[in-house]
Amino acid sequence: MSIKNNVIIIFLMVIFLIVISVFINSKIEASNTLEGIENFPSSYQPYLRELSKKHPNWKFIALYTNLDWNYVINEENVFGKNLVPKNYSDSWKNTTPGQYNVEVDAGWVDSSRQAVEYCMDPRNFLNTVRLFQFETLSYDEHTNNLNGIEKILYGTEFYNQKVSYLDSNGNNINMSERYSDLILKGGKTSSVSPYHLASRIKQEVGPFLSHNSISGTVEGFKGLYNFYNIGATSSSEPMGAIKNGLQYAKDGKGASQETKNKYLIPWNTKERAITGGAIFIGSSYINVGQNTIYLQKFHVNDVGGNGLFWHQYMTNVLAPYSESKSIYNGYEKAGILETPISFIIPVYNNMPTLATESPSINSNDFVEDNTKVYCNATNVNIRTGPGTSYEIITTVTKQDKMTRIKRSTSQGERWDKVILENGIVGYIYQTYVTEVPNVQIEKIELSLDNTTLQKGEKKALKVVISPEEANGHKVIYTSNNSQVATVDDTGNIQAISSGTAIITVKAEENSVQNQIEINVYSSVTGITIDQKEIYMQVGDNFKINANIEPEDANNKQILYNSTNEQIASIDENGIITAKQQGETTILAISAENSNIKSECSLTVVRQMDDSEIHFDSSLNLNSLEISGIDYDKNTVKDLKEKITTDLDIEIVNNKGKVLDDTDLVGTGSKIYVKENGKILREYRIIIYGDINGDGKINSVDLLILQRHILEIEKIEDIYKKAGNIRKDGKKPTSVDLLLIQRHILGLQLIEQ
Repeated sequence: MSIKNNVIIIFLMVIFLIVISVFINSKIEASNTLEGIENFPSSYQPYLRELSKKHPNWKFIALYTNLDWNYVINEENVFGKNLVPKNYSDSWKNTTPGQYNVEVDAGWVDSSRQAVEYCMDPRNFLNTVRLFQFETLSYDEHTNNLNGIEKILYGTEFYNQKVSYLDSNGNNINMSERYSDLILKGGKTSSVSPYHLASRIKQEVGPFLSHNSISGTVEGFKGLYNFYNIGATSSSEPMGAIKNGLQYAKDGKGASQETKNKYLIPWNTKERAITGGAIFIGSSYINVGQNTIYLQKFHVNDVGGNGLFWHQYMTNVLAPYSESKSIYNGYEKAGILETPISFIIPVYNNMPTLATESPSINSNDFVEDNTKVYCNATNVNIRTGPGTSYEIITTVTKQDKMTRIKRSTSQGERWDKVILENGIVGYIYQTYVTEVPNVQIEKIELSLDNTTLQKGEKKALKVVISPEEANGHKVIYTSNNSQVATVDDTGNIQAISSGTAIITVKAEENSVQNQIEINVYSSVTGITIDQKEIYMQVGDNFKINANIEPEDANNKQILYNSTNEQIASIDENGIITAKQQGETTILAISAENSNIKSECSLTVVRQMDDSEIHFDSSLNLNSLEISGIDYDKNTVKDLKEKITTDLDIEIVNNKGKVLDDTDLVGTGSKIYVKENGKILREYRIIIYGDINGDGKINSVDLLILQRHILEIEKIEDIYKKAGNIRKDGKKPTSVDLLLIQRHILGLQLIEQ
């Protein structure tokens, strides 16, 4: 091979390497995406982690633009490229002489550099609401539906509204489809999220159907519609932007026939305008890399190699900020916030350490600070700005530490700017922060002369703090069981009920703490027996029910006694055995305090054979208790007809009054079976749902049982049984209340 050929080969290899090098470098400089919070810069990550905790199905994709931050701001901070309403404060507006308050469009002026920096820094908007300016905007059949679109349109004249419009001849055309139907169809055709289209329509022309862009009545453009204000470039002419948009709807502003066919121009029906505009948005923006609201406003991602900063859908610098809330509200109403949603969030080179403040925040209201502080309250919100109108970023709680970097000096409501230990920057209400002292609490000692308290007793906890210089620092008192014992913020312990509670005393300024265990003893105050008088037959057994008061008494042991063991005896479980005819008294005595007792009288009569009395099979006989009585056939006469006996029957109410045949029998009423005037047997009656014993089931019973469940009013055992509608042998609960209520309303009758 000749030298000449070798030279040529070497030359070609050098050219090849240069081309490869240029290709590789161009790839490095081009934008790229990486999914996952770990692939974001550290200044983004704490905000994204907070979002991920609340919405684990959300995905975060870092768009590394590889653009220098200052270069981006310089390119965007060009007169007329970003506008704000003229009535905004000067901090939002370009104040350069000759450009200040010059209306680029009617009512709109050029924005300030600070406004551009604020609106372009993604870190300002990494909260649940404003994040939606970074949502990917492609159509998704799994999440996009008519119901969601209607929820987004709620509050506008588009909501659940059938479409009608004027044609070019002024004729009114009525369609069978609703606006949501056309928006869904437009989304499918254009591969654009119909939720985005609905939100965009609300942003551009909503909430009124009379908006000039879609009224079809603008002179010179009758019967034309532009739902997205496409081509509505700024103009000083009255209604200039709207007319420019309608001109685009008419002829695409001189576009080729191919382009007009693609976008369904002219937009002389509302369906063509909604679908054609969606195709325009999709093909011009979403389907070519500008697939978030942010990227449509700020052209910082060059997918097609056609340059940057020129292909921007809107001039309102706050458009992404505003539209994100509309999208969030629609998603929230539609109940679709927890579905998988992807967010593409730009990252720039050489970004400032802290994001630029909103121009609405007056820097004169703050002084620079660098003080260590901590939160002194529970669940305090950290917000994106100094006021409750700003979005919540996260919450902090007691003793969470942070650094205050700006301290408010304004009059009235004051908010401080802080950096949390995880890196989140935000504002906290000044009342909820306390400066970390130079000398902090190192030790807390607790003592109490007796850690066993009687129920109702109140004692002061002795607290000694070290070092002595920290003695005046605030400590927080808590009880782990406030049903047993409470503690106020000065250390006074109140014994509530029997049990064990741990009282914790913790320094507000750090994690130093100490604990003491409290035992509350509840003494017996009384005993009740569910019977006042009992009639038994020789040889019978009967169990009485005695209850210690209060229910939380530590010692619930009861000692039983009969004053005449020859007539009847009673064992340790309260079971009485009748031995011979006669009278005695049954005693229930507290094992803790023998002075606390209750008694009932017992009369033992002759043995009565079961064949001497027969009850109808419709009645339920449980020992000496009878239920199964029809609640609408419960007169004395009705009941007597179900009893067959040659003995005498007398029925008394729960107050002992003898009832006539027409009187109602209720819970607690008694059936006396008599012979020669002497009671041989006594039965007690239960009607489920009748809690007051009047034989009726109404709101009075509901109220009495409710007060019992809430421990406001005690009732006897027989009424507790009547209130146990489920008949499961347990205490009445709110479920039983509901069953009584349903009975009263005639929805579900109580089965006796």
